[in-house]
Amino acid sequence: MIDFKKNLIPVIVQDSKTDKVLMLGYMNQEAYQKSIDEKKVTFYSRSKKRLWTKGEISKNYLFIKKILIDCDQDTLLIKAEPAGPICHKGSDTCWNEINHNNFLFHLENIISNKIKKKQENSYIYQLSKKGINRISQKLGEEAVELIIESKDDNKNLFLNESADLLFHYLILLKKKGFKIQDVINILENRHSNS
Repeated sequence: MIDFKKNLIPVIVQDSKTDKVLMLGYMNQEAYQKSIDEKKVTFYSRSKKRLWTKGEISKNYLFIKKILIDCDQDTLLIKAEPAGPICHKGSDTCWNEINHNNFLFHLENIISNKIKKKQENSYIYQLSKKGINRISQKLGEEAVELIIESKDDNKNLFLNESADLLFHYLILLKKKGFKIQDVINILENRHSNS
């Protein structure tokens, strides 16, 4: 059980995918319970003297994935999925750090944003607009090109075709409503079960 005798306990929020520390806040028992109930991080604001759900204005919520209690039961570590920049100044973290240690997740966000914003001058949006059949066809073309390059000894062409295949696969995943993390989860489960 968490020790709320001190009324406010420190809460460290960490990105559940990148492990980057995003911010520090404080919770009382009411903020903790609201966080549990809504699965979004809610703090007790010492300056506003009220509960404050991260993202209540910006919509950059912190969706809770896991809560850990320290050995003294007076500090929380919350692993969360951020819905956007965390700092009120617009940066990814409150320490002005970039929050992506895996470029694939960053690229996935770029793909998602170009489709969501319907950027007409974007290759990604134009391909997405053509639908699943065209995206699948393009992915197949890239797979064939990769197979052809794998038979030769040109490392540069092989790696470029590999990148093209992965890029178009990410577009297909997005169009189907999935993320690369969904695929990673399956691979991790397979590995842990073997």
